[in-house]
Amino acid sequence: MKRFATYIFIATGLLAASCSAVRECKTPELDLPSTFGRGVADTLTIADMEWWKFYADSTLCSIISRTLANNKNILAAAARVEQSRMLYGIDKANMLPTLDGRAYGNQETNDYYGEKHVTDPEYGLKASLSWEADLWGKLRWAKRKGMANYVASIEDERAMRITLIAEAAGSYIRLMALENELTIVQRTLATRLEGGKQAKLRFEGGLTSETVYQQAKVEYAATAALIPNLERQIQTTKSSIALLMGEYADTDIQVANFDIEAMVPDSLSIGIPSQLLQRRPDVRASEANLKAAMADVGIAYTDRFPVLSFTVTGGLENNALDHFFKSPFTYIAGSIAGPIFDFGRKQKKYKASIAAYDQARYAYEQKVLEVFKETSDAVVTYTSIRQTAALRVALREAALKYVDLAHLQYRSGSINYIDVLDAQRRYFDAQIGVTNAVRDEYLALIELYKTLGGGWQIRQ
Repeated sequence: MKRFATYIFIATGLLAASCSAVRECKTPELDLPSTFGRGVADTLTIADMEWWKFYADSTLCSIISRTLANNKNILAAAARVEQSRMLYGIDKANMLPTLDGRAYGNQETNDYYGEKHVTDPEYGLKASLSWEADLWGKLRWAKRKGMANYVASIEDERAMRITLIAEAAGSYIRLMALENELTIVQRTLATRLEGGKQAKLRFEGGLTSETVYQQAKVEYAATAALIPNLERQIQTTKSSIALLMGEYADTDIQVANFDIEAMVPDSLSIGIPSQLLQRRPDVRASEANLKAAMADVGIAYTDRFPVLSFTVTGGLENNALDHFFKSPFTYIAGSIAGPIFDFGRKQKKYKASIAAYDQARYAYEQKVLEVFKETSDAVVTYTSIRQTAALRVALREAALKYVDLAHLQYRSGSINYIDVLDAQRRYFDAQIGVTNAVRDEYLALIELYKTLGGGWQIRQ
């Protein structure tokens, strides 16, 4: 009894040592900033808002839904989650006993020289119960690692969902902007075609110089040259959207009209830094990977101690079937096995696991820094682009008035037709500038949602 108590005391001491060996392997405490950049801390965040309220479009929602349902990368990520879940189930089951069954029958025939022919049959029905005593916590560390890997796979899938939604929304916004730009070019081309005709008539009538006529032709040709490239970009963007949806490139995608007059918020709540770490699935995945590395340290440390296992086998065994069920037997065995001298293999493995943990810790800290940079950049970008868009709208309005005045002065003979062409060119550039600015506004808003790690809910 005293000897047994001694064993228990030793086991308890080693178990405590195995826990203390990884006491320093924990999630690092981060000195988080109080705000993003120069912003003001706010417990609210646009990540909790319904982002489609800024731009309601049933086609966009359909594209996002089809992307989440059919994208091959997200389907593969879901399969990895299921794989990790099953592997975690194995780690949990390894802590429980294993029951194996075996039924067999064999017959051995011996015919030795000078001896009588002998037949030796044997029949058996056995069940074995095996169990490894987790004295040092190795199996528990393996279970923790399996759980961490499972959580990491879930967060990786969530991160991919956010990325795919952002890509789908961004591609759709770009497609609408391209379609709108093509419409502007086509409308401008028609105007310049008519202007060229008028310039030709005035040149042939001796009312203007050839320079004006040639300038009108140049403006028309320059505008027409924009169409093939725009059509190419539209088709390649549609192909990209089809790929995101897990469909072939010839998928027909009908876009809504690009509302360049739509207004997005002047300022947005972005939450507080501590919320960001909770929201970003890539940060949570990095933290889970850190916990897995921590568990590896525990596994490597406890692997240096002996393994205690028990086996209980029972069943029926006989060399004759008529007495088979009258031949029960039991077999009980226990073993303890461990390294005596392995030339430092397990010690080096343990130190290697600590180095791997350090890598995971630095990767986690780097991920946090990157996330805060992304968020700060997204906030600055959105604010800047919002200001640019307002200036672009003002420029377009001024350019339109300039065109109207140029036509009036041309009719009155105050200016020549080249000045009118110049005014039209400025107005054309201003329209394209507004389209691009509004596009950039929505892309910046999408990027901000992405960096905040939330708000990507889909309503049909």
